[in-house]
Amino acid sequence: MPDSKTPPPPGIALLLAALSSLGPFSIDTYLPSFHEIGETLHATPLEVQQTLTAYLLPFALMTLWHGAISDALGRRRVILVALGLFGLASAGCMFATRIEHLWLLRGLQGMTAGAGIVISRAIVRDIFDGPEAIRLTSRIVMMFALAPAIAPVIGGWLQAWFGWRAVFAFLVLMTVALWFACWRLLTETLPPQRRQSLHPGYLGRTYWKVLTSPAFLLASGALALNFAGFFIYVMSAPVFLMRHLGVSETGFLWLFGPAMGGLMAGSWLSGRLAGTLSPRRTVARGYWLMGAAALLNIALNLALPPGLPWSVLPLFAYTLGMSLAMPCLTLLALDPFPEQRGLAASCQTFMQSGFNAVAAGLIAPALWSSTLTLAMGMGGLMLLGALAAWAHRQKTLS
Repeated sequence: MPDSKTPPPPGIALLLAALSSLGPFSIDTYLPSFHEIGETLHATPLEVQQTLTAYLLPFALMTLWHGAISDALGRRRVILVALGLFGLASAGCMFATRIEHLWLLRGLQGMTAGAGIVISRAIVRDIFDGPEAIRLTSRIVMMFALAPAIAPVIGGWLQAWFGWRAVFAFLVLMTVALWFACWRLLTETLPPQRRQSLHPGYLGRTYWKVLTSPAFLLASGALALNFAGFFIYVMSAPVFLMRHLGVSETGFLWLFGPAMGGLMAGSWLSGRLAGTLSPRRTVARGYWLMGAAALLNIALNLALPPGLPWSVLPLFAYTLGMSLAMPCLTLLALDPFPEQRGLAASCQTFMQSGFNAVAAGLIAPALWSSTLTLAMGMGGLMLLGALAAWAHRQKTLS
């Protein structure tokens, strides 16, 4: 590790994974509560669905700024403030009496939840380079994968035992514990001499430099499209599981178990291959797996009626390939900007979360009418991601 790098804090992978998991917990934990939220707040299913969009759009907009602010003020300070504000917004959600209140408070959650995942990516590049950075990113993704698997299960039991408001009480307690863990354990990884300006002129030039870089846009676009191929299933989970597959509100593990198992396996494999295979070859192998999974998913839906376990098994292979490629694509997007890693990580997360918002508000509702249309959506989004990754390779080799 280069001398200029800050030594990693103890337990850094676990801490960064916990910070990154705040977003998935904010989305997945309350999915089993959609029906009761609609009944309690006298809202239609579409109005309840829009609480996801109300969260994801501010999430996307603010991720554009978390990294730049941390480049100027330091990583630790920004994370602590963001966690505090997220906890307050979660407490407000507990007491919502109208669906409009929940839209507003979910928006406030979205504005702060992205700090963890954005700044975590910058911290990785603060302390490691090359294969070591890929290995740390892979370990973070592997532990982070537990969040979407257990969040809807926790949410389902909280819903069954106490009702939907208990889900947001759980998020408050989780955030308080994470705030104290960061306060005690997270050291500052960006020394004052490496910090950047918040001057509007400097920021404007730097954002323009990053957001007009073809290599950055293609690598980040590939990441966003790959993830959207799986994310449409997350956003369609209540319809996909409860309507099409007949699963109860406590059975969301049928979707998230195989998917997160693949995510963990792919992340582990990516870490093992770091330093053995080049990032580009690792990405190519990830796309072969995703492509095979998407084709199998379409074939099963054409040949068989919706049912368990065949309707969810392709998600294991898809997320395995997705997470195999994810660490390498992430670093390929950030590496051209060594002095503005936080800002570049913000732009990268902005692209992904912005497309997630489109997937939640437009793509998933357009596809969830049948399991076949969801399978075809996965295949189409994966194919677009593969084209972006191929164009990135051509651009950087030329």
